[in-house]
Amino acid sequence: MADEHQFIEDGLQRSQIDEFFADELGRAGYGGMDVAKTPMGTQIVLKAEKPGMVIGKGGENIRKVTTALEEKFNLDDPQIDVQEVDEPDLNARIVADRLANALERGWYFRKAGHTTIDRIMDAGALGAEIVLAGKVTGARSRVEKFNRGYIKHNGEPAEEVVDHGQGVAVMKLGTIGVNVKIIPPGAELPDDFDVHEDADPEEVVPEAVEANESVEDLLEGEPDDDVADERADEDVEEPAEPGEAEVDEEVVEEIIDEETADGEAEAPADEEIEEELDDLEEDVEAEAEELLSEMDEESEASDDDENDEDEGGED
Repeated sequence: MADEHQFIEDGLQRSQIDEFFADELGRAGYGGMDVAKTPMGTQIVLKAEKPGMVIGKGGENIRKVTTALEEKFNLDDPQIDVQEVDEPDLNARIVADRLANALERGWYFRKAGHTTIDRIMDAGALGAEIVLAGKVTGARSRVEKFNRGYIKHNGEPAEEVVDHGQGVAVMKLGTIGVNVKIIPPGAELPDDFDVHEDADPEEVVPEAVEANESVEDLLEGEPDDDVADERADEDVEEPAEPGEAEVDEEVVEEIIDEETADGEAEAPADEEIEEELDDLEEDVEAEAEELLSEMDEESEASDDDENDEDEGGED
């Protein structure tokens, strides 16, 4: 079997064993388990609120559970070690089961949620979150959340530091899922820091103290050799390449003077063109006046002829 398939088989077997313990040891306050395979057999560590109920009278119950593990899951020589949970209110699995039982007994969801999360914080937890999902009050399902303190939702701390627990409450209208997250007291988070008021900075970080010079010390101090060398390199002019011809400033000035003189010589030509244009405009105006005068004379002559015809007709 490939390694990937083996990982999947181990995870599936682990989840099935966890469900088996939750069904068999629910009344004893089952709080999770750890499975480790050794050359001597399979070592299983059970966490329970009431270890006496797990072991049973004379070890009867624990032997029964061991036999069931061998038959159902083919475990080689399972060895079960039962440990008592020091603080049940800080175990997410136990808290989720308690809350689910309270909902099944008829507790109002808001009262049950606030009471449970207050007990978690009173036990010393850094933060907690309870999520109820389902038909909590009516025919329509919804999600209710209860938060206290500080909680991590993603990243490695959410997997390693936060304790997760799930439970199910079977109600008349349907099931209600209970999800509990708890950050136990004393957990080390990546954003934690401590302030030492009496600490000497020179003892903690002597290099940083030496590098923290004042502005006056920097101005009074001599420039570094590297900075001085860079400024000297900037002042030195780069020699011209052999393929490029050197340009004389006097020759450039003479060329500029000649161009300005040519521009001044071209100026009179522009004035002559303007004079010719003015003459043409005067000629055009004179011709227009002559045409207007001829038209006036013709109109007067035609008026005189009409008057003579009228007088002849009267006679």
